[in-house]
Amino acid sequence: MIPYKTYAVVGGDLRQAHIANLLAAQGRTVCALLLEQNTTIDPALFRTGPVEAILHDCDVVIFPLPLSLDDKTVHAPFSDQKLLLEDCFSALKPDAQVFAGKVNDVVSELASQKGVTLCDYLEREELAVKNAVITAEGALAIAMEELPVSISGLECLITGYGRIARALIRILRGMGARVTAAARKQGALAEIEAEGCRAVHISALPREIGKAGLILNTVPSHIFEREALANMKSDALLIDLASKPGGAGFGWGRIL
Repeated sequence: MIPYKTYAVVGGDLRQAHIANLLAAQGRTVCALLLEQNTTIDPALFRTGPVEAILHDCDVVIFPLPLSLDDKTVHAPFSDQKLLLEDCFSALKPDAQVFAGKVNDVVSELASQKGVTLCDYLEREELAVKNAVITAEGALAIAMEELPVSISGLECLITGYGRIARALIRILRGMGARVTAAARKQGALAEIEAEGCRAVHISALPREIGKAGLILNTVPSHIFEREALANMKSDALLIDLASKPGGAGFGWGRIL
């Protein structure tokens, strides 16, 4: 076992807070950074002073999921500080173990230029699958709060057929929803039908969107053009679960 001594947990949401507390409970030395407004963290874990100097003394650095929303700064909703990724990478010791979630090519290249190897923990299959289920459950919790009708019997449209879409299908069918899923590949369309759902090609969205009371997008590209969004029912809800740039433009219907 490698004797890591000091862990930095940097930015992020409640998941990062739990990581910091868990590591501390295991007897690790933990520095909680860019989390000062998070009241669930043991106050003893907060560190003051220049973040770059603190990072330089840490053996393991755990960045959030997602690492960044703008490819420039660390995602830190519980802090008023803005910390540049470039400054972080420059401050790390050469042998530091560095972890982050949802690392794109732009950030990966920046890290490489600074001699930093980022381990993207979202690429671990067991985490990705469990994260998809949690995301699906969260989306449906929002839908149940926002919609004035029951999910049971509701016409639901899911776009895409990745991990999150598959989790949504399983949960919605279990709740008695009438599920249609849209995908591009013929293999995915066949699998959707095998799940007991109605399958349509993604090109049919302008027609299909008008039938649904709940639309859940998982495709990270602008598949909802003006024509499709204009066909949404006035009381329908569209929840966009895709990564940037998302699949829907804003200003048409109810989009979360």
